[in-house]
Amino acid sequence: MALPKFVSPEEYLRLERASEEKHEYFKGEIFAMTGASENHNIIAGSTLAALYSQLRKKPCQIYPSDMRVRIPATGLYTYPDISVVCGTPEFEDDVLDTLLNPTVIIEVLSSSTEQYDHGKKFQHFRTMASLKEYILIAQDSVRIEHFGRQDDHWILTDAKTSDTVLTLPSIDCTLALSDVYEKVNFDSTQGTNP
Repeated sequence: MALPKFVSPEEYLRLERASEEKHEYFKGEIFAMTGASENHNIIAGSTLAALYSQLRKKPCQIYPSDMRVRIPATGLYTYPDISVVCGTPEFEDDVLDTLLNPTVIIEVLSSSTEQYDHGKKFQHFRTMASLKEYILIAQDSVRIEHFGRQDDHWILTDAKTSDTVLTLPSIDCTLALSDVYEKVNFDSTQGTNP
């Protein structure tokens, strides 16, 4: 798809819904998203499976990376690796493909997205009143950074060992690092924590 220089949010959604590739949108610009590595896909799948089994009988819905999220305060449209909403999902329109009120957002980090996911993207996400937890999962070593909202502050829990189990209070779930990394193979230069 040839990307125009500047588009409205409505035009972005029209183009995006017709595209086979995914793109982020911010302030009139469209940004192509890159593909994911094997480790990224294994981690995202394992994390989704671990949470889905706990959310099955709760009033929550879990979405994989094809669910677009719009941040109302800033206008960013993006595709988190996993989004969870508890309660009634709110959508941009009746197409039901752009979520407005995630409770938890999970991103699997890569070398090309790590700085963005920690910085500007998290700044956007923090403006969402619905968001209670933001989770960043490394794919080159065993490490999960869990940010939990407490009033107007975000508290970091940094998990670095496979025997750690994180508690996700906003959705009443746990996330064991051993489950997240179960089938991940780190090569000889990766997998150890500094």
